[in-house]
Amino acid sequence: MIARLLVMVARGWQRGPSQILPPSCRYQPSCSAYAITAIERYGAARGSWLALKRILRCHPWGGQGYDPVP
Repeated sequence: MIARLLVMVARGWQRGPSQILPPSCRYQPSCSAYAITAIERYGAARGSWLALKRILRCHPWGGQGYDPVP
């Protein structure tokens, strides 16, 4: 139930603000797609943790490129 809610929030981001803001993703797949995959694969708790770690790595001095869900 919580996992579905979190996935809906990420999809809402993809369909809402993400469409208006200029593209700025440093990683492939995007953080929202990464979050959706992680939550679907590992559940709400661990998937959210992985997504949060990914979002925290996404800054000008962070990495870039292909970074799939483990």
